[in-house]
Amino acid sequence: MGVTMQLPRDAILLRIFFGEDDKFEHLPLYEAIVLKAREMHLAGATVLRGQAGFGHSSRLHTTKILRLSQDLPIIIEIVDTQPKIDAFLPTLDKMMTSGLITIEKVQVLQYGNSSTSG
Repeated sequence: MGVTMQLPRDAILLRIFFGEDDKFEHLPLYEAIVLKAREMHLAGATVLRGQAGFGHSSRLHTTKILRLSQDLPIIIEIVDTQPKIDAFLPTLDKMMTSGLITIEKVQVLQYGNSSTSG
């Protein structure tokens, strides 16, 4: 049986931007971050793959170039309480060599459902 987690109405959105080719300990960075977030019992994580983007280098990454797509943008979004996000940040810092991390205050309207089956 899974653990039921509750999120308060006021929460924090952690948004992590980096390139698809980034790695951590031989794993794709996005996979390593999601596994670590799960291990640390964060409420959830979503990985989004961008169609185009650029970062501090201003080098454009896009799916429209005729060659195979290279190093497309990845965004991971995690919503949880301030203390849980704060506890995750030092771990995240050790995993990332470059990228962008942002934090926003958000209001949670719904998390999960009221159904008891799962």
